[in-house]
Amino acid sequence: MTNREFTELLAQKGAELYRNMLWRQDTRPYYVLVSELMLQQTQVSRVIPKFDEFIRRFPDERALAAASLDEVLKVWQGLGYNRRAKYLHKAAREIDSLNTFPEDEESLLALPGVGKNTAGAILAYSYNQPAVFIETNIRTVYIHHFFEEQFDIDDKEILQKLSETMDRENPREFYWALMDYGSWLKANGVRNISSSKHYKKQAPLKGSVREVRGAIVRKLSDEGHQPLHVFELTYKNDPRLVLAIDGLKKDGLVHEKNNVLHLTK
Repeated sequence: MTNREFTELLAQKGAELYRNMLWRQDTRPYYVLVSELMLQQTQVSRVIPKFDEFIRRFPDERALAAASLDEVLKVWQGLGYNRRAKYLHKAAREIDSLNTFPEDEESLLALPGVGKNTAGAILAYSYNQPAVFIETNIRTVYIHHFFEEQFDIDDKEILQKLSETMDRENPREFYWALMDYGSWLKANGVRNISSSKHYKKQAPLKGSVREVRGAIVRKLSDEGHQPLHVFELTYKNDPRLVLAIDGLKKDGLVHEKNNVLHLTK
């Protein structure tokens, strides 16, 4: 497939498959930041209702910055990977202290939890700048059309092809089309992501330390502080408990005082 044929196909698929979501109706950078952090390792169908709930509770970065972390974690429940909520909370406080939302890659990358891909998404979706970034749906599309017979594909190769085929006049719509087309391909049986050199299969939640971490945060969010022995009784002789608590402490999500666990404020 030539680059021209690809761009024509993508424009067609973008029109056919467009998904209307709140962070597309309103592309303010705060909305895009929230949606991007929620969408990391979480399906769109789960994010949509949680995003709506989150925005109702924290309509802008100032409202989020003024909240405590435990308030944020309560609303975040159901999404998992609670570190994302902490990063988002810290980022909101930094943005509020700046009194303006960053508009360039270097300033965006200085925000907690914002990597190159999240920064690129904000630049493209909010500011309509032709930033080059990559994620799972983008890999799916480009591998399908340009690298189908290859294995161990480096992101550098995909990024080069992405740069060659990008609609630089309308990057926002271009990336929306990529995301929607990639999602459609996966829903229709295209499973090529393992061909990527950077692919890492997500470990199952059941039986993992992550499962225990989530259970601890939920209980503390629902019931407030809890004596440590409550969790020791629930997870008696389970080595995941110590690992989960140590990890949550390290991430600054919980702290322990007098053998009682608290969510960090």
